[in-house]
Amino acid sequence: MGRVFVARLGRLASFSRMTAGQGREYAAGGPRTLGDRLAAAGVTDHADPIDAWLRLRSVEGNRATIIDLYELAGAPRGLAAHELPLAERLGLARQAVPHIWPGFNVTDGSERPAVPLVVIDYDPAWPQTYASWRDRVGRTLGRAALGIEHVGSTSVPGLAAKPIVDIQVSVADLADESRYVRQLEGAGLVLRSRDDWHRYFRPPAGQPRAVHVHVCAAGGQWERDHLLFRDYLRADPAACHRYAEAKRVNVRRWSDDSWAYTEAKTGVVLDILEQAAQWARVTGWAPPRWS
Repeated sequence: MGRVFVARLGRLASFSRMTAGQGREYAAGGPRTLGDRLAAAGVTDHADPIDAWLRLRSVEGNRATIIDLYELAGAPRGLAAHELPLAERLGLARQAVPHIWPGFNVTDGSERPAVPLVVIDYDPAWPQTYASWRDRVGRTLGRAALGIEHVGSTSVPGLAAKPIVDIQVSVADLADESRYVRQLEGAGLVLRSRDDWHRYFRPPAGQPRAVHVHVCAAGGQWERDHLLFRDYLRADPAACHRYAEAKRVNVRRWSDDSWAYTEAKTGVVLDILEQAAQWARVTGWAPPRWS
């Protein structure tokens, strides 16, 4: 899954906020150019890229992505989104992220050297890696961890993924960091970022990046979306294949830009989430209820 899931799916908590009506309207119109979408949103040709992108998001919700912002910035110079210099792309992403992830901020001293993203075939060792870290996290947090789950692409048998295991920890009160931050840091992780929906931990610089830990509120939308997405991919081979293809295609173009890699999959993720919601209604799927 990685940092930005949505979300590393990156971001799924926000994806679910878009109404089903918006998604169906977008799909019914078929593929549209960015110019068509901007015109439909009432954006003028001379709008500032950020202003134009925010207007587009006000109409399309999360289907207006950072990739669109890159295109808006590059178009006056005849540059495609991926042709923008990396430093410029990252600067645009920093401006956009607060609108995608409310409350987002990174913690000082949590940086790691940037390395190219890779997506590899499913590794049967990933469940064992998860089990080892689950036990470690469980011992560290004790009763503060109401639930510990393997999420993200490495949790779906047969699905290609970045070789990083994602673990979701559900807690009673996300704001009460005294119950988990120091404890997880003692287990060999660092708090990389906070946002309104979750806290993200990873190994520090100099240590293998084999795991990411995401702490979220028990019973919240972040928890539900990640578990639903996982379980639906496990149950539907066609959706799993579609998601794998999106990952492979986009990692080739965006291996140097994790935000863009995640955002480039947004349309596929949103479509799958809509299918998953229908599947949940039909099958009676529900997330765990932690005692």
